[in-house]
Formats: sequence, C-alpha cells, structure tokens
Amino acid sequence: MVDQAELAKRLRQETSGEVMTDSASRGRYATDASIYQAMPVAVFVPKTAQDIASAIQIAGELGVPVLPRGGGTSQCGQTTGAALVIDNTKYFRNVLDLNLDKGYVEVEPGIVLDHLNGSLKQHGLWYPVDVSTAGQATIGGMAGNNSCGSRSIAYGNMVHNVLGIDAWLADGQVAQFGNYANSSGAAKQLGDFVKGLAHTLTPEIEAHFPKVLRRVAGYNLDIFNPQSELPYTQDGSVNLAHLLVGSEGTLAYFKSLKLKLAPLPQHKVLGIVNFASFYKAMDSAQHIVKLGPTAVELVDRTMIDLARSNPSFKKTIETALIDHTAQTPEAILLVEFSGEAHAPLLEKLKALQELMSDLGLPGSVVAMPDASLQKNLWEVRKAGLNIMMSLKGDGKPVSFIEDCAVPLESLADYTQALTDVFAKYGSRGTWYAHASVGTLHVRPILDMRRDGAQKMRAVAEEASALVRKYKGAYSGEHGDGLCRGEWISWQFGQKITEALAEIKHAFDPKGLFNPGKIVNPPKMDDSINFRFPPSYKVIPLQPALDWSAWNVQNDPVTEETTAPGTGGDPALGLAKAVEMCNNNGHCRKFDAEVMCPSYRVTRDEKHLTRGRANTLRLALSNQLDIKDESSPLGSDAIKEVMELCVSCKACRRECPTGVDMAKMKIEFLSAYKKRVGHSLRDLAIAYLPKYAGTISNTPFLPSLLNLRNHITVIAKIQEWVMGISAQRSLPVWKGKTFWNQKAKGSYQYTPEQLANNGDGKGVVLLADTFNAYFEDENLQAALKVLKAAGYRVHIPHKSQQKQNQSQIDKTNSCSKEFCCGRTYLAAGMVDKAKENLGELVDHLAPYADKHIPIIGLEPSCLFTLKDEALVMGFGERAVRVSKQAQLLEEFLASEAKAGKLKIQLKAADKPVLFHGHCHQKSFAAVTPAMELLKLIPNAEPKLIESSCCGMAGSFGYEAEHIEVSKLMAEASLLPSIRKSPDSWVVADGTSCRHQIADGTQREAVHIARILGAHL
Repeated sequence: MVDQAELAKRLRQETSGEVMTDSASRGRYATDASIYQAMPVAVFVPKTAQDIASAIQIAGELGVPVLPRGGGTSQCGQTTGAALVIDNTKYFRNVLDLNLDKGYVEVEPGIVLDHLNGSLKQHGLWYPVDVSTAGQATIGGMAGNNSCGSRSIAYGNMVHNVLGIDAWLADGQVAQFGNYANSSGAAKQLGDFVKGLAHTLTPEIEAHFPKVLRRVAGYNLDIFNPQSELPYTQDGSVNLAHLLVGSEGTLAYFKSLKLKLAPLPQHKVLGIVNFASFYKAMDSAQHIVKLGPTAVELVDRTMIDLARSNPSFKKTIETALIDHTAQTPEAILLVEFSGEAHAPLLEKLKALQELMSDLGLPGSVVAMPDASLQKNLWEVRKAGLNIMMSLKGDGKPVSFIEDCAVPLESLADYTQALTDVFAKYGSRGTWYAHASVGTLHVRPILDMRRDGAQKMRAVAEEASALVRKYKGAYSGEHGDGLCRGEWISWQFGQKITEALAEIKHAFDPKGLFNPGKIVNPPKMDDSINFRFPPSYKVIPLQPALDWSAWNVQNDPVTEETTAPGTGGDPALGLAKAVEMCNNNGHCRKFDAEVMCPSYRVTRDEKHLTRGRANTLRLALSNQLDIKDESSPLGSDAIKEVMELCVSCKACRRECPTGVDMAKMKIEFLSAYKKRVGHSLRDLAIAYLPKYAGTISNTPFLPSLLNLRNHITVIAKIQEWVMGISAQRSLPVWKGKTFWNQKAKGSYQYTPEQLANNGDGKGVVLLADTFNAYFEDENLQAALKVLKAAGYRVHIPHKSQQKQNQSQIDKTNSCSKEFCCGRTYLAAGMVDKAKENLGELVDHLAPYADKHIPIIGLEPSCLFTLKDEALVMGFGERAVRVSKQAQLLEEFLASEAKAGKLKIQLKAADKPVLFHGHCHQKSFAAVTPAMELLKLIPNAEPKLIESSCCGMAGSFGYEAEHIEVSKLMAEASLLPSIRKSPDSWVVADGTSCRHQIADGTQREAVHIARILGAHL
C-alpha cells in the first residue's frame, strides 16, 4: 500500500517543489489527450534538477512509481498512471547550451518546441521535428514518444535529431547517453547489455522490425542493426541516446537533451493538389515524393467541410481549392518544397503540375508561392485533429489505429480496405496527415460509454491484419501507451518482446518508471483505465443557463446530431459541454491570440481551460472529495480553478473543441454565490447600472466619491471594507452625463420611422452604463461620426418606450436606462441578468425585425447580446437581435466595404496602436477595427499582439487579484505601449483603457473618439 501522506511529507521537507495530493489537483493530471484516466498518487512540480533527483530517490524508497510529464498531450495514455506525476513544464524548461558552430542546443525536457524555435529563429536555425502540437508539446515528451512531424520525409523523426541525453536512472545516478564508442560508466554498461541482446536476436530483428521510417513501437533494439529506410545516424555510428527516444519514460528520467539543429529554409512554396477521388490521392503520393518535397500532407473532404463551416478557417481553406464554388474535392495533398533560393522552387511547382497532368489530372494544382497564405493553410492543417474532435454527442473520433504506417506503394489499397472495415462496424473515419511517409491518421467515431470498446477491439484486430499484409508498422508516430502497448508482441514476436522486458529490467530493476507502458502493458480495452468507464455517472442538476445545444447524440456515419435536449445528460447539457475537453492542451499556448491568460502568468494546470474543464468534469461525475456542499458546481474545489478565470471568452473561439469556460464560470458563480451569499463588493458591482444615475444626479456626490482616488486613506479603508484594491484608481464619477446633458427625445425613433425612408440610414446605438455615465465623450463622438455620415440614430431609453404608461414610470424607482445584465452575470446573479437583458431584447427585437443595425460601443455589453442572450430562454427574438448586433467599427467597416460610408477624414499626425478587447477577438471583430482605422490617411494602425489586458471587468480592481492583473498587462500590452510614446492608443474596452491608464499613465481612447478627432 502506497503511503501518500509520507510521500507528500518527505517531498515538502526535502525539496523546494510544489506538492499536491488533493483529489482535484490529482484529477487534473489523471488524463491526457487519450481515452484513458488514472488518478495519480500525488503531483509534484519541481523547481530545480535537485528537486527531481530527490523526488526519484524518495519515491524509490517508498515504492511509489514515477511518471514524468510534459504538456500532457499524449494520445495513447502514456502520461496517465497511479504514480508520482512530475510536471516538468513550469520550471524545468531552460536552454542550457547553444553551440552555433556545431549546430546543436542542449535543453531541459520541459521546454516547449515553439518556445525553443522562437529563440532559435534569430540565428536562422530551428529544431525541425515540427509536430502539429508545437505550441504545447515539450521536447522531453516528444523524445519520450519519438515524435515525427509533417516534414519527417526531409528531416526524420525525433530519434534522428537527438544527439545525446543525460538522464537519472532508477538508482538516482545520472548517466550520459551519447555516442556508444565514447561512452563510459552506467551508459556504457547498459549499451553493452543491449548490444549483446541485439546480436543474439539478429534474425528476429531483421524479420520483425518494420522497414518503414515511421516505426516507434517498443524500444529501439535495432540501433546496432538499423532496419528503417532512414538510418539512426548519418555516419553509421551507434548513439545510446536513441535507446531512450521512444521509451515513454519507462527506462530513465531525462535531465537534459542535446538536439541537432537545422538551418531555417529561406524559401518555401506550396502546391495543393485537388482530387475528386480519395484513392487517386493516396495512389499519387508515391509518385509525388520522387520530386523531393519536404512535406506531403493529406486533408480529406470531411475535414475540408468542417474547416469551411468554421468562420476561423473558411477563407483560408478555400484558398486551397481549385474552385470553391464547386463540389468539395474528396481530398487535397499539400505538397511543400523548400530551399535556399526561390526560383528553383517555382520550377518544382511546375514539375508537380506536369506530373499531375501525366497522371491524368491536368489543372488540379493550386500554386501557392505566397508565404503568408502558406502559413495560414498550415495552421488549418495543424488544427485538423482538433477540428475533428469538435463533434457534439457521445460518439467521438477515437485514437487507437491512427498511427499505422505502410509502404507508399500500398497506401491507396490499405486506406480503401480500412474504410471498408469501418463501414462493417457502423462507423467511418476522417483521414489526414503524412502521405509522404505512409502514415495516415484516422479515427473512427465510437461511443466509448456504450459499445465503443467492443468495436475498438474488432477494428484493431482487422487493421492489424492489414498492416501485416502490407508489411507496415502498427505504431507509427504517437507511441504505444495504453492503446498500442499490447500490440508490441504482435508486431515483434515473443523473443523480441522478452528482450524488451530484459532492457526494462536492466535500466529499471524495481519497475519505478512509468510501469505498464511498453513492458507488461494492459489490454487496450480494459475499462478500468477508461475516462468514461461503465461506472461513470453524471450528477443530476439544473443549470442556470440553457445548455441544451450540447445535450445531443450523434450518428457515427453521417455525424448528424439529434435535436437539442435529447442527449440524456442529467445535467441538461452542461456535463456534455464540459466533456468536450479532450485534453489536447491547445490552451497551453503562449505565442498567439489570447487563450489562456491566467495560465500564461501562472503556468499552473489549475488556471488553464483544460484544468478547469477536468475539475468540472470530475465534480459533475462525483469523483472529487466534495463534502457537505449543496452543489458540486458551487464547491471550493471549483472556486479554486475559477478564481483566475477572467471570462475573456478566448476559449470559446480558440479552443478547437469549443469549451466555453466563460459561460461555465457563470454557472459556477450562480451556484457558489447561492451557497456563500453575495459580498458588499458583489452588490456594488452588480447594481452599478441601477444606482449610477442617482449618484450622477445628486449634487456634490460625484465629487465627494472621487476623493477616493486622491486620498490614500479612503482607498485603504475601501480596500479593507470592500476588497477593492487601493492600488487602483476607480472610474471618475461625473455630474454631467450623457443622459442629463441630452434631450432623450432627440434620439428616439420607432422601428418604422428608422426603416421607412428606405435609405438604410437608420441605426440603433446602445448607450451602455460605462459610456453613458463615466465616458460620455465616447457616445458623443460616436453620434458625431454617425451623423456626419448621414445616419439617423435611435438610442434606447425606457421612458420613451413607456410613454403611454407615464404613471407607471413615475412610481417605478428603477433606472430608466436599459442594461445588458453584464454586471449581474459577473456577480452570479443570473435571474437579475435575465430580467434586465430580457427587457433590452424585447425593446430591440422590433428594430432587428426591420433589419436595422444595432450598434454598441462597449464590447462586453454588445457581445452579451450575441452570446449569453442566446442561452437565457429568450427564444427566437434573441437570435434575431444577435444577428443585427455589432460594434461601431464592425458596422462602419462593412458600410465602407459596400461603398456606403460617406465620410471625410483628415490625415493622422502620429502613429496609431490598437489593442483589441478579448470579446472583440473572440467574435472576430478586431479586423474590422483595423480596416476602419486604415481609412484615416497616414494612420498606419498597428495591432498590439496581446492576450487579456488583465482588468477583465471587476477582476483587476479586486485586491486579491491585483498582482495577477498587473502580470497579465505586463506580458505584452503595456511594454508595447511604452515603446511607442508618441502614438494614439486605441482600445474599445472601458476596462482595457483603465488598465492602460493605470499602468502607463497614458490615455487610451475609444475608436469613436479617434474617428471623431479626424473628421
């Protein structure tokens, strides 16, 4: 019996690392991107190499297995196990040595591939094992799995690009694995042992080791007698590090890895071949590779159609099609050529076109010499796997035979035969990946909660027979883990399988490192290891929002889903929405877009979309130690993971499977606040739209309240009483607001009055709380711009709506302004938000029915109409309103594009920086803003590449979050602004502008103001 308490006690006493033993923390490390789950004994996050050495020693003494973990994105269950899981990614991720003359770099195993390549780019070098998960895959994990990548035809697999590994053995000593001829100590002894085994087993190795490049099963016993079409080393020498590559953490624990670097290609061109027949695409690959491409990648019709249905990918994927108005091709092949000069590559493109003509397909190639178009298309290809995983319902594409690699001449026949196998078992697969090397990823759609395991076994057995028939490799890229481990003996035979066990025992006599992988693996369909075993049950509950769109089932052949609400989820769709997280780890990225801001500054798994989704799933299925709490959603375990979620909505757009954590946070807040009650701060924020008018209209009260920003002691008292940070300035109250300066009737039109002219010049402009009471100059500027362009403007206001009920108005003490309910949602008051938002939707619906644009200035308010309003039970009227709702810049940019915007703008006299609000980014509204700013002559607007600004509504004002808020802002936003001291800074979010003002002492303006200033 493992003594968890003693393990944790010793780790805390003898190391400086972070130790976690609670069920929620362990649960976040219980899964990877596979179908498997195993609860760790404990989780350890080391800060130093000595921490790892000590942890291995302590675990060994207590008999606890050790499981090293990188990004946790393995697709076969390699990083799941009842062990001490050690997370290398937070601290153990440094470059140790870079030798430009000899072309190598030495790194710690937790470094992410994209981060490494980002640092190498300035030297004109890269590490060329370019896996599609490069934004989250760590070098240690890639070496553990012997990863490959799109360009392995040119550069080889991971094993061909590792020069040396220093690693801890099970007895705690560090051994240096490198060139065998120069080796010494423990590494030499182990090398000698393996050499003896290999010599004895020469006939078996030559008979059973696949000859294809893509073979990653078992251990590389053939390093002394290489069997692959690409030898392990160029000079024929033996490198003992290659024994560890592909060993899945079962032989030793990597301390550092020495990697072979390659020059960055100076030029690339792409030829995209369109095929009306999938078989023809597969059959053509063997001829195309003779032209010497660096990559030949397949995308099939299903994936093209899925990409076309996704607004993020539609335009890009259509650049790859010969005719995007015609029927979608059955497949396309992305054929890349790269080199030092551009002209010879254009000749290669011509040769590709000629080849396709010779093969009977003239005019089938889209030539793409443009680098930016190529980059965008490769991004869609990289997203392919996750596009597939976005299918709603319990049936999901399951990874278990996707890595089979066969010789190119057999590729077409193999894929056809396997398609027939899927059909036999009532499923079908989506194909993609590496046609250049005969590895085609395919995942049949199976329901692992019902009959998926039986079908998985049946399909695997028939697929293995095909692989044997075509002399291929059953495990060709993603490793063995739990889903392919049992097939090692099938691939290699009994003698080699026994030799692999001997290697494991020689390296790791106690079986300390990642047991149950490669040697003595379980059956692939042992349900005890499944994430969704037969015992999996969701707790019945009534969510605050409508999740019925997720509560569906799907057809594994047509992928059609049943009607919303028919999926049988006891949580009415919420659990199924949470379960969409397949642990692909895309949220761990740093270098692009927004997701996930809290992870970027903490590097903690719990502050990550994936970590939150896993915790929610475990809570909703009663797998956490939640005691005496009325709702699993409102528990302290969920509070811990939601604490730093800033509701940026980035995951809504950027998560490939569509996990919408911002809405899930609303569910948490609703449940949690019902359990613990609302604080004074909650009430002050939630009811701001109700009392803002009273404060502004009370003589001297605004000035009195504004003293808080100038007298430190008042700010300190407020922090003590309400938890609002004294380090923050608060929005400035005004006596003169938009409402008390303007005659409300001057902007009041009925829908008929706005629509009747037939000139399309009627619009609705929303006066939100923030821009009406605190920054009314933005509303005035918007009106100025709209009027200058000839638009008639209606501004919603309840007193006009109810003019026939003036008596009711007089007795109604509530605010006369409409409100989107955003502040109530931030406090978990969903019912109050529905009440306010419902009134606004009712008012706007008649305008929407007349197709009148509904324009907003504050992104968080406007996009509430396009997002939360659709899941609050308002029905079709909310959908109609959402279709007309748009930001000012979206409206004006579309009018300009249509040639309808009549507006004269003078030239800018200084550069313009633009920061996009998170919700703008989530709803693809940044591009229109940039297009609009380009209408100002000489403006040359530049987009600040940043994640969340860190204010996120009230988040940045809260005393307990002030430091994290500042870290988010300092990640890229504030430094970018400081580097451009003489520019306009444009930011549409009121909280973004506030963060910029506090952090740089610069004024940021709404886009309406910069337009107004240049009229």
